Amino acid sequence: MLSSETKQRIRLALWFLLAIATARAGYILYQRHQDRVAVEKQHQARNVGYSNPDYYVSPKKLYPYDLKTARQLTQQPEWVKEGYRYTYYPYDPASKRVQFGHDAGLLGPIEKVSITDVVTATAPTGAQKRQVMAVFQKDGKNYAVPIGYEADGEYKIYSDEMFYIEDPHQLYKHWPADVWQAVEQHQVKPGMNEMQAVFAIGMGRPDAGSSSDEKTVHYPNGGKPLVVVYHGDKAAAIKPDSAGS
Repeated sequence: MLSSETKQRIRLALWFLLAIATARAGYILYQRHQDRVAVEKQHQARNVGYSNPDYYVSPKKLYPYDLKTARQLTQQPEWVKEGYRYTYYPYDPASKRVQFGHDAGLLGPIEKVSITDVVTATAPTGAQKRQVMAVFQKDGKNYAVPIGYEADGEYKIYSDEMFYIEDPHQLYKHWPADVWQAVEQHQVKPGMNEMQAVFAIGMGRPDAGSSSDEKTVHYPNGGKPLVVVYHGDKAAAIKPDSAGS
């Protein structure tokens, strides 16, 4: 017969597992609610008649909340949303070790990545957290890029913010051929909007005080920094960024 102390421990353990399951379910419901809100905004935009078709694109998400759900990333290729933002590292699949001390590079703009596994690894710093790493191959070598972390059994995974799981060429097939040509050549041309510039040359940093009417954005551009001035979300001036070199 179980003692009262053992029964109490079992009850506490069950309550703990229930709390974790409830938190995960709540997180997923919240994320899906946010997506529904985004879709509703798109419908509202369509009813209002916004002229920019980009507002109507709603990329799919995976909502990963642990290693098992994160491994959905292995079921299709991914495309990087913001190039020159995410550092990846050499990975040894035999020992399952990530060489955090040797940066291998930055994922490029709209770079296509085929993730083969999702693992956890302890980084040299931040010992309280284990990094969640997406493993992929590039030029015949194995690498891993952080897509989240785990602490005290709880996961925070942000791969939905890092990757498209649908081909962006299809998501934004309404873009003209010359825009896609510029994107493939990693060039920003006058008249391109800010999203198209991100597809072409990666992440950017807007100046403080920028507005929707006029915005100045600095792009590291993989070591070839550019500054782009937008008028009404259209690139009006493009030049080398001496402040970013």
